[in-house]
Amino acid sequence: MTLPLAVSMGDPAGIGPEVIAKAWIKREAHVLMPFFAVGDARAIAAVWQGPIARISDPAEANQAFATALPVLNVEDGGDITPGRPDVDGARCALHSLEMAAGLARSDAARALITGPVSKAQLYQIGFSYPGQTEFIAERCGISGENAVMMLAGPTLRVVPVTTHVALDKVSAMLSVELIVAKGRATARGLQRNFGIAAPRLAFAGFNPHAGEGGAIGREEIDFIIPAIEILRDEGIDATGPFAADTMFHDRARVTYDAAICCYHDQALVPLKTLHFDEGVNITLGLPIVRTSPDHGTAFGIAGQDKAEPGAMIAAIKMAGDATARRAAADA
Repeated sequence: MTLPLAVSMGDPAGIGPEVIAKAWIKREAHVLMPFFAVGDARAIAAVWQGPIARISDPAEANQAFATALPVLNVEDGGDITPGRPDVDGARCALHSLEMAAGLARSDAARALITGPVSKAQLYQIGFSYPGQTEFIAERCGISGENAVMMLAGPTLRVVPVTTHVALDKVSAMLSVELIVAKGRATARGLQRNFGIAAPRLAFAGFNPHAGEGGAIGREEIDFIIPAIEILRDEGIDATGPFAADTMFHDRARVTYDAAICCYHDQALVPLKTLHFDEGVNITLGLPIVRTSPDHGTAFGIAGQDKAEPGAMIAAIKMAGDATARRAAADA
């Protein structure tokens, strides 16, 4: 029997519980593989009146999935009020994440999909990671620089070389080694998770107009161009650096399979502009498949039946497709 997918619920006061429930409602329309939620079942019951099946083992999820949303319960969410986060909810979110990641790592679940968390709340309970990606990478025994965050939508995939850091620190963080590592992981991830045999990578410049030959910055000359040359020597189809303001229109996007960008907003602004309700965060370079909807907790609309489930549905769908491709390739 095919293993089910594990979905950590995220912050119980956010929209995670609602979009997971709505994804289950649309499971047949989107041909979703069986999945189960990991978290406090009361968080789902607070925003949804549909059927919930509490399970004690992931193996029970497949049978329950047809008639109810399976939930592996974590009973420590405190007093749950949608839209009102607190430290009890943060502890529940962290415990849910750790449990779901462990199930995927131990092959009790087919893949891991993570719901949105509040880092502000997590930091109050001692969470010391920049985000869920780094936490999961450590649990999988992978160094942070080898775990690559890709944001993917129907017509665009982007990878930021640096992620949650202040913009004035980005230049000092860039190096040939880092850019090469991200390029290698991206190429390998496109092959394994998306079935693209010969990935095409397009690299964005750091400066306006990609530095204009060094006239307005040397990051392209010192770091990006040497990295591209190394990747080409390894047989990877790497091109650039390109001026970022010309990389994301319709005609440009069809020329590459992923855009490698220097910093967070350079990658995420075009992705969210094009695919705000469909964007998926997929972590490359891990021994497991991990995806996440590319949106936050949205506390402002939690509990109001306003949350759109498109990104969660896309994350679940992408995780299932990626695991199927991996299994076929390894067979």
